[in-house]
Amino acid sequence: MATDTPRHTLAPPARATGTVVGPWRAMALRLEVQWAWYRRYWRANLYSSGLQPLLFLSAMGLGLGSQVKDGSFLGGHGYLQYIAPTLLVSGIVATAVNEAGHPVLSGFKWKQDYLAVVATPITPQQLYGAQLLWIGLRLSISAVIYGLAAALFGAWTGPGVLLGLPLAVFTGAACAAPVMAFAAVTRGEGHAFVALNRFVVLPMTLFAGTLFPVDRLPGLLLPLVWISPIWHGNELVRGVTLGGLSPLPALGHALFLLAMLATGVLLGRRSFYRRLVN
Repeated sequence: MATDTPRHTLAPPARATGTVVGPWRAMALRLEVQWAWYRRYWRANLYSSGLQPLLFLSAMGLGLGSQVKDGSFLGGHGYLQYIAPTLLVSGIVATAVNEAGHPVLSGFKWKQDYLAVVATPITPQQLYGAQLLWIGLRLSISAVIYGLAAALFGAWTGPGVLLGLPLAVFTGAACAAPVMAFAAVTRGEGHAFVALNRFVVLPMTLFAGTLFPVDRLPGLLLPLVWISPIWHGNELVRGVTLGGLSPLPALGHALFLLAMLATGVLLGRRSFYRRLVN
């Protein structure tokens, strides 16, 4: 007599819905990964993000500043107070360019973790936004460290620094966005980023009103100054920290940086998609 044997049936595998996660959820997931990495290596980034600008501030503001005589361009402030806001901007921009260069290229070329990310429901455009947001958070940390430490030097003259810190981060983000787009189309070993720092970022730092007023420069160089994002950031941050910033010039500086940020985001989203999908 035949006996009934139990038959075990397997549940059908769940179907992938193919649903792309929302942009904020996608960025939160990517930021969680970045933060997990940063918690382990933040000490290695402390020098470049916070201590190096402070050493430069002490050397230029206290050392060189002791030899700078009071002049009309100081507006009644000491040389330390004059350059503290602009050294904040230049340090933030240098950090932004560095974070948007080789680390982003590594995500495509060496680590290739970007390929793993877009294999999930996170899109290349969301990945770009998350990476730019992470750079913004890194810049915010650097700005706060600099702001608190510079206060110990007596570098700030009033509460305007509370507005100057986010404006410096805004300037850095405006520089990071197009550099990320450039990193996405870079196929070489990243030597172009060395040239970018040496022939673009460094001259902007020296000749965009960081250490002395731009009206001391030859007139032929002023058009190059006017298209420098560091100059626009310097004018904004120095204006809110030391006072004397008129509304119309402030609007012009802010619109220039906003246009640079928006253009970088549009190019970056497109270049990330082409690099990771095509």
